[in-house]
Amino acid sequence: MTPSPTTLPTAGVDSVSVPGVTSVPTDALGWLIDRWSDLLSAVGNATGIEMLQYGFMHRAFLVGILIAVMAPLIGTFLVHRQLALIGDALAHTAFAGVAVGLFVNAVLDVGVSPYLTAVVVAMIAALAIELISEVTDAYNDVSMAIVLSTGFALGAVLISLNAGGLAVGINQYLFGNLATVSRSNAMILIGLFLVVTLVVGVTYKQLLYVTFDETAARVAGLNVPWYNRVMTMLTAMVVVGAMQIMGVILVAAMLVVPVAGAAQLARSFREALLASIILAELAVLVGITLSFQYEATAGGTIVLVAVALYVGAVLLGKVQSSRETVGDIHASAEERTAD
Repeated sequence: MTPSPTTLPTAGVDSVSVPGVTSVPTDALGWLIDRWSDLLSAVGNATGIEMLQYGFMHRAFLVGILIAVMAPLIGTFLVHRQLALIGDALAHTAFAGVAVGLFVNAVLDVGVSPYLTAVVVAMIAALAIELISEVTDAYNDVSMAIVLSTGFALGAVLISLNAGGLAVGINQYLFGNLATVSRSNAMILIGLFLVVTLVVGVTYKQLLYVTFDETAARVAGLNVPWYNRVMTMLTAMVVVGAMQIMGVILVAAMLVVPVAGAAQLARSFREALLASIILAELAVLVGITLSFQYEATAGGTIVLVAVALYVGAVLLGKVQSSRETVGDIHASAEERTAD
């Protein structure tokens, strides 16, 4: 595979804005991206690894590494709260956000990034899921199904209108594409990463309390609905960030599969969180590498690697469980012999 190393065009903006937070100067983010690119270029020159010679691969690895931290960080809470499918619902509404961005660009010629409109629409959808559950007393899966259907229907309608060639290039949003991770999109992802990690770091104890004992959290005076909304909005940010290389169809897998694998090995929430991030990093790095080498779809390759790691974690967990069982039997036998 010999793609051109030409740098993709960037948006002419002075800051990266994420709804609800202060703008992050692009000078600082651009400097970080440049230093990262310099590092990978140096490694590529020293080792002769072809894929490290291309700027788009530098950005793909950067985005992938950040996603592999963000997705399990939020996914671990979601899986323990039995909300694994919310990622899929928000991914479909994020697709509607992309369609809105493309439609607005085609009609008004404003040049807004579809990923920014995807963030806005996904966050609105996250709030809608919570509000529908609270107002109608419907189960979360019902509200998620309603939002998922509405979001994907809106995206499908806007694409079918085909204003100004709207349908062109839509596959990159459905399945992900390493070559389309532009500098401006990488900046958006870094901004999302900073917001997600900062909020989780500040509210970790409260989110943990609400996750494992919502009733006790209410009794303790925590605003449970507010923390539920925080979690869904953070999920929306992660989904939009991961959509760049995973695509709408497969983005939810990064929220669930590494976490499910980690659950087979870990004995505590913190261990599960750390193990899931490690598994996600392995899946992303190996998946991106294989995708480049064999010209395969990035999102699909990453998910297949993640599933393979999950199977390995299950088998390893079974072996560990068997050893512990045998150890308990031996210990019990020794106690009886001593008596």
